[in-house]
Amino acid sequence: MAAPSKTYTAKQIGNQRISEPLLVRWGLTAIALAFLALFLLVPLAAVFSQAFEKGWQTYLAAIREPDALAAVRLTLITAAVAVPLNLVFGVSAAWAIAKFSFPGKNLLITLIDLPFSVSPVISGLVYVLIFGRQGWLGPWMEAHNIQIVFAVPGIILATIFVTFPFIARELIPLMESQGRDEEEAALVLGASGLQTFLRVTLPNIKWGIIYGVILCNARAMGEFGAVSVVSGHIRGMTNTVPLQVEILYNEYNYTAAFAVASLLAFLALITLAVKTVAEWKVQQQLKNN
Repeated sequence: MAAPSKTYTAKQIGNQRISEPLLVRWGLTAIALAFLALFLLVPLAAVFSQAFEKGWQTYLAAIREPDALAAVRLTLITAAVAVPLNLVFGVSAAWAIAKFSFPGKNLLITLIDLPFSVSPVISGLVYVLIFGRQGWLGPWMEAHNIQIVFAVPGIILATIFVTFPFIARELIPLMESQGRDEEEAALVLGASGLQTFLRVTLPNIKWGIIYGVILCNARAMGEFGAVSVVSGHIRGMTNTVPLQVEILYNEYNYTAAFAVASLLAFLALITLAVKTVAEWKVQQQLKNN
């Protein structure tokens, strides 16, 4: 006589610990670590190894070279302008999308995601088409002595375009998960819209803002495609750090190229550390909500 089969409820099945054999778990972990070492740790170690291959003096000389300093300065200026503007846009867009219903809401979400689907090179070419000497506004701008393309304004505009989704996309799901109860309660108690934002909304999303700003800043400093198209590669004037690295590498000045590249590598490591902390804080907020 066959033994009666044992049945489980859905709750019992969900509470059972699902585990793979030890060999499978160790094998998957080894594969993940191998990919991590091959595509992240080894290239990162190679950058620093090449940068310091000829000693500290050569490294510092490459960093202090006038064109390199100009590239670092332009990169910082670009990020200093693009990130705050994207912060204002990201917070405003996320607040509108998460807290209100209005016509065109889905269209706004689609437009925010547009830079993710458009190649940075194409976005740079669009600015050339609009503001270039032969572009739509080129003759008028030339007549009024206004230069966008092959100048700092063009670099900033291209950087803003490719980075503006980052902050909004981090804040939208966070603010949607929080709902509108706290804001509505503050308004009922007599708080103004600005007071509600500063005292209720902003404290709840501060770690999401930090996380989005980190990602936006990292992309702004490391952007290559769009900036390369609109910069004109003018040494000491329109070259950012990634463009300076490309020029030095193409000139077979490998030590200087890797020395300048190490600055971006340092930025990546710092960004990764701060991003990890901010991401953990955001996940804690989502769990608490």
